[in-house]
Amino acid sequence: MRVLLKAQFDTEKGNEGIRSGKLPELMKETLDHLKPEAAYFGPEDGCRTCWLVIDLKDSSDIPPTAEPFFTQFNAKITLTPVMNADDLQKGLSQIR
Repeated sequence: MRVLLKAQFDTEKGNEGIRSGKLPELMKETLDHLKPEAAYFGPEDGCRTCWLVIDLKDSSDIPPTAEPFFTQFNAKITLTPVMNADDLQKGLSQIR
């Protein structure tokens, strides 16, 4: 299932990662592991935030997907099911 993962990083933890130089390498490792369809980064609610469109094959994929954000970034996570235009058309065609 296509999911939008939003992660808002703890400011102090992010600052530590910037100062130590570890934030870029941790983000690269995380992105290499998750292989997002799309990845965006910017500020939201005063926090460093990333939005990743990822594919979760099973609900058991949630812990290994979310834990790096919790443990490495002390992040607040949301996972929201999303569709692209093709998915929407397929779903709408099934409505009778």
